[in-house]
Amino acid sequence: MLDKALITFGIVLYAVVVPYLEINDTHVFNSAWVAHAKLHEVWQLITNSSLGAVALWLTWFTADGRGKASLIALLVTGGFLAAFAMQDLYGGSMVHPDGTEKTAFGINVGVLGFGWVFLSSLFTLARAAKDASAKAQSGVYQ
Repeated sequence: MLDKALITFGIVLYAVVVPYLEINDTHVFNSAWVAHAKLHEVWQLITNSSLGAVALWLTWFTADGRGKASLIALLVTGGFLAAFAMQDLYGGSMVHPDGTEKTAFGINVGVLGFGWVFLSSLFTLARAAKDASAKAQSGVYQ
């Protein structure tokens, strides 16, 4: 049950909270953004929320979906963490136009939240792999 709770929390973060925070005038409806950038933003939000729906289904309605759901979360959150790490290469930033940045404990909240989801997804993926290995060794899959 711990794995399902961790996975579900991560899904809610990337599939619900992020769209809630970005469908506003600072992102999707930002008049300073070019139309092409807005299209990519909405595409990313729809894709991540759709992947979250699949991951939620895998987590709660399939017998062996925890590993797959964890992998989806690793890809979504790892993509953000990679983009954050490479932001200087392409001129990206988490700093708002007014010069502020949302932080907690001096760390960007996106890095904190998605870093936690990434690490918890590694944990749940490892546990799912261990369970699958144990089942395979006991002959359950034969």
